[in-house]
Amino acid sequence: MLELTGDKVVLKEATTEDIAKLYYWKFEEKEQEAKKWNGPYIPEEKKSKEEYRTEWEQEIFTGFPAALVIKCEGKAVGYVGSYWVDRNTNWLETGIVIYDNNYWNGGYGSEAYKLWVDYLFTSTDLHRLGMSTWSGNTRMVKVAEKLGMKEEARIRDARMVNGEYFDAIKMGILRNEWEKIRVQSFI
Repeated sequence: MLELTGDKVVLKEATTEDIAKLYYWKFEEKEQEAKKWNGPYIPEEKKSKEEYRTEWEQEIFTGFPAALVIKCEGKAVGYVGSYWVDRNTNWLETGIVIYDNNYWNGGYGSEAYKLWVDYLFTSTDLHRLGMSTWSGNTRMVKVAEKLGMKEEARIRDARMVNGEYFDAIKMGILRNEWEKIRVQSFI
């Protein structure tokens, strides 16, 4: 079973227990604080537990999971994931969500996202990785910038949150950019 270990987080393939916990955070938890930041402009219908579990079986490549659970102190608190934008040009879109706000603003998300991006580049021949967010999610923009992602597009007033317009933001990093950053960080 795949496991990536950092100082604060562990990324792992999801167990049945992890999926149940993430389902709770995503659909049942009363506050739903994470939804205020993670695509609040996208209407989301509740899925059955079985439908949600089936999503966790998706793979990018054969035997290569599309998502991993973020565990902190042994608890499932969120996940990192990816999906194809264009297989012909080896381009994946990536993302991260930490549902448990006890693990916000402590470097957990930055470490988890870095582990995921590093794993994607070092374990595949992907050419580019991207991510999308909105201008109100400044923490996600900062996480992406820390990893070396560059803003590649800003679509003005494209997202509406609580009756206010925000920009849509696309960021990305190419394999050769990641390799330079990786070499510099180990010297």
